[in-house]
Amino acid sequence: MMERQRVIDSFEQLRSCCEASGFKGWDPYDGLNSRLFQRLPRIRENRWARLAWIQFFKRSPINFRPLTGVAKDYNPKGLGLFLHGYCELYKADPKQEYLDRINELAPVLISLRSEGYSGSCWGYNFDWQARAFFQPKFTPTVVATTFVAFALFEAYEITGNTQYLDVALDSRFFVLNDLNRTVDEAGDFAFSYSPEDRTQVFNASLLGSRLLAKTYSYTREEQLKAAAERSVRFCCRRQQDNGAWSYGTLPFHQWIDNFHTGYNLECLADYASLTGDQTYNSYLEKGLEYYLSTFFNDPEGRPAYYSDRLYPIDIHNTSQLIITLDKLKIYESNRDLIDKVLNWTILNMQDGEGYFYYQKKKYFSSRVSYIRWAQAWMFYGLTVYLRH
Repeated sequence: MMERQRVIDSFEQLRSCCEASGFKGWDPYDGLNSRLFQRLPRIRENRWARLAWIQFFKRSPINFRPLTGVAKDYNPKGLGLFLHGYCELYKADPKQEYLDRINELAPVLISLRSEGYSGSCWGYNFDWQARAFFQPKFTPTVVATTFVAFALFEAYEITGNTQYLDVALDSRFFVLNDLNRTVDEAGDFAFSYSPEDRTQVFNASLLGSRLLAKTYSYTREEQLKAAAERSVRFCCRRQQDNGAWSYGTLPFHQWIDNFHTGYNLECLADYASLTGDQTYNSYLEKGLEYYLSTFFNDPEGRPAYYSDRLYPIDIHNTSQLIITLDKLKIYESNRDLIDKVLNWTILNMQDGEGYFYYQKKKYFSSRVSYIRWAQAWMFYGLTVYLRH
């Protein structure tokens, strides 16, 4: 068993660091926020230049953001994870300071909603060029929206503030009306990542199902459960025989990685518990066996990123392990694994200033402090650990 004091000390250092920053920071993908880049119109309008610029900032072990004018800012998804973490803290120990933070962060999140859509929704605070599509700043995504809405549900359940509930419930209209759907021959479908694309990304579609299932648990609207199940069925039917899911259906989405697999499992577990539909538990069980045996078999406790290689060791994978096993209600039976992975992570990926590094690679590490990808995820993950 890990020393509890080590985790408490690690968390308090992280909390102090995040609170001092005002929960603002940089992101691996925020390179296009650079004032220098924005002053280069020919390059700025070129798809491949945008992609290359983002990848340079993301992959570089040196942080060029201060030099090129990338400001620290709120990231709505990151802020949602912090809110969820304070809810976890309050549930374990109902201190006034945690309640104050909940009531501080929830209104900020509500103010950061993307405008002009059918329901409440959130995106990222930067332009984002992916291989499949381009998204302008604050274009809402089902991923950001689901994590923010779930945090607001948690905040409502603690505070009783109906504004938090109303905004969270309103997000169902974004999922139902604004996301594109790819329908298969059986009549099932995948939700798109955002209103701007038509990709079929399994974790994104399952996160849409998860959000509809959560709102169904409040409203009992059968159309929510029906739409959620069609998306779940689409994704489960595309699970591989060994229990894995590729990232998506496009030719360049055929990798299999750690934390997106954790998302898929978490979503299936929540869908079942929120709707009472246990039909897809066999997919969950097969996926869980693959997840644990493939990504967490290192004797030192290093979490593998991809199904076929260890590196880069990414901070998100440690936090997602804690959250996934909690959601699947198998935390206690896997405590030794969690302790081993978390112990290695604290000793090898936490800076003396309290923040966690982004990635540890074979020959060098990226020690940039990213507010959403690293700090918010570890904050949330550690609060779940401390609750247990």
